Order: sequence, then structure tokens, then C-alpha cells
Amino acid sequence: MTRAAAVRFACALAALAAAPHGSALPPTRDELAAWCANAEDIAHCGRLIEQEQMKRLPGLAKRAGIELTIALFPSGTAKFSDIESLQQPTSYSLFDSIDSINGVLLFKTIGEKSSFVLLQRAVNRVTELPSEPALAPDRQRLATADFCPSGCTNELVVWRVTREGVVRELVWRSTEAWSDATPRWRDAETVVVDYSTADDGMPRTLERRLSQAGWLAPR
Repeated sequence: MTRAAAVRFACALAALAAAPHGSALPPTRDELAAWCANAEDIAHCGRLIEQEQMKRLPGLAKRAGIELTIALFPSGTAKFSDIESLQQPTSYSLFDSIDSINGVLLFKTIGEKSSFVLLQRAVNRVTELPSEPALAPDRQRLATADFCPSGCTNELVVWRVTREGVVRELVWRSTEAWSDATPRWRDAETVVVDYSTADDGMPRTLERRLSQAGWLAPR
């Protein structure tokens, strides 16, 4: 990898497992760092995570070359196929399950960019998320925080979980440049973000109630 690619890879890896999301056995930061210690790039990191998570989640997914098959519930399967391309190679890897909403979280890469895909197993619906989601205590909402010096949305987003899909409900943007951010929930109506600014890197915390002024309507 080039130095620039290595930096992006390190940032992406640091963002993984940042948010608790209701899984029985979510991978920890230390586990992810160990699993991906010898990864060639971010897509290879995803595959190494998948190998370990398939051991923890038997029967949930199968890998056959470039094709990943996820078991739906109560029945059926969903398939995700990698795209082997020199310009924009795309990969999907099993990352975790979110049991409390009958969901599966996939790690997606396009070139050196990464995101997550939430599969709702009961209705076979997929939603692409910019970062790993945090599930609210009442299981009605998710929160994502996607902040970095470049290539991120730089938004805190609250998503509403419905049977028909996961939809953007509220958006908040910082007036400062943040280097990273991790969302969590204090309660069903309050989202908390642990973050650091790009200027000094000092850890800080932001707390926002969903009824608080300053939220924007989703675009």
C-alpha cells in the first residue's frame, strides 16, 4: 500500500467496532486490530474479520469465492457478490449480527472507501450506512457518526428502524472539524458522541436530545 492508502486504512480500522449495536458478540477494537494486523488493504481486512465472525455466528453466512450468502429469517437467503475491477473493486464481508432487530451488518469496500450495509433479515431489505451504527435502547433508532478530515459525510445521523426499511430521520453537522467520532445512546431520546477535533485531537463528548434544536431534516 502507498503511505496515503495506509493512513486511510488505519483510520477506517480505528472506526470499526466503535459503536455498540445490540449484537451478542460484537468484535472489540483489540480483536479487530489483531485480526487485521497483516491485512493487505481494507477489503482484505474485511475478509479476515468475516473469517472470525463466521466461527462465532455459525449458520448465518456462507462464502463461495466472490459470493456471500446470508440466511434470512424465517426463511430464504440474500446474496452479495463482489465486483472484481481494477478501477473500482467492490467487496462485501460479514461483520456482525444485530440480533435485537433481526439484522446483519456487512462491511463494504469500494476501492479504498468503506461503509456498512444493514440487511433486515425478515424483509430482505438493505440500507447502506456511512459508519457502524449504534442501536438505541428501545430498538427504534440507529445513530451513525461519520467524521474525518476528508472523504466522510461529516454528519451525525439518527435513523428510524421500520419493517419497510431504515430511513434517515435527523441530521446534525458540527461547525468544527472532527478527526473521528463514536455514537452511543444515553437513553432512547438522547444520543451521545465521543469525538476528537482535528485541531488538537483531545477527546470530547457531545450530548444531544432528539427534541433539541439544531437538528436538520434529512436530504
